[in-house]
Amino acid sequence: MSEFRMPSLGADMEFGTIIEWLVAPGDTVHYGDIVAVVHTEKADIEVEVFDDGVIGELLVPVGEEVEVGTPLATVVPAGAPVPAPAAPAPPVATPAEPTAAVATPLAVIPAPAESPTIAPVPARARVSPRARRLAAERGVDVAQLTAADHVVVSADVERVASGAPPRATDQHAAMRHAIAVAMAKSNREIPHYHLLHHTPLSHMLAWLEARNAARPVEERVLPAAVFCRAVVLAISRVPGINGHWIDDSFRPSEHVNLGFAVSMRGGGLIAPAILDAERLDLDATMAAIRDLSSRVRSGRLRGREMTDATITVTNLGERGVEVVHGVIYPPQVALVGFGTVVSRPWVENGDFAARPVVAVSLAGDHRASDGHLGARFLAEIDELLRTPEQL
Repeated sequence: MSEFRMPSLGADMEFGTIIEWLVAPGDTVHYGDIVAVVHTEKADIEVEVFDDGVIGELLVPVGEEVEVGTPLATVVPAGAPVPAPAAPAPPVATPAEPTAAVATPLAVIPAPAESPTIAPVPARARVSPRARRLAAERGVDVAQLTAADHVVVSADVERVASGAPPRATDQHAAMRHAIAVAMAKSNREIPHYHLLHHTPLSHMLAWLEARNAARPVEERVLPAAVFCRAVVLAISRVPGINGHWIDDSFRPSEHVNLGFAVSMRGGGLIAPAILDAERLDLDATMAAIRDLSSRVRSGRLRGREMTDATITVTNLGERGVEVVHGVIYPPQVALVGFGTVVSRPWVENGDFAARPVVAVSLAGDHRASDGHLGARFLAEIDELLRTPEQL
């Protein structure tokens, strides 16, 4: 019998809260199946199981915050007897389920003699069943705890029941704290080097415009997808930039899991991965960017998307930023930044004219690579953007 534990969904994660179980004791699971949804300081993340077998017991109830590494459930090998749980298992529930007084392994909350009147919860609210039950017990209006950027858990109810204000902005502060921890670790431990290269985009933009001309709006490819595709193909030519620094050594990755930085509602940044990006053509890359961005802003990502990125791209062109000097997200060893496309005087083939140009930057980890390798990598990106037919 094995244990399914609270995963570390990023270098800055210390705790997580189970907000939904997608399996019950006795369910058969296979490697990679989504079994639970975990709330972290940055997002709600669907987490996978990495064993084949049958769910034995759910050890942590919905709404409970636990440390990374805490056993969440047991997984019994297929064909082996499933032991009876030592205590009633937490409910398999979604945030939209009606409130029910259900015992959990940790506590039994008696129903009040007369249930207080609770205001309707907005449709966008996500409230754990335990928090709903506790709110009814304490006479707390769940509606006053809801917000678009976080899940209401029992700690929120306790906070208001004790007279403290609801965490209207706590989630943003928690995200900034998580980002601060990861970036402080990066600057403290990673010897960064930074390179910058300017690439003319006249041909690429004309090629992209012609390619998009006959397509409906929802199928058009944006320059961001072209940039990402160029990075992925450049990695195939200079693979030493793609991987992780772990235990004082560089571990190159066979696959390109392309972290893509996305701004979140209410502030903050998250960079989940487009998994196996080397297998995607340009159209599929664009579709993956749209899908990932949509799920980031709706608050639903998957565990591997948060843990398996091997290199990150940040594109601040839409913000008007010309040059990005990035900070590497450990344990990755590189970050590529794209600025806004600007019109600059440019000499090409003996002709002098104003041309659209993008600044492409690289933040590299000097333990894993050096300026020579980084320069080769940027030169490959430059060549691919100048000849987009290769993409």
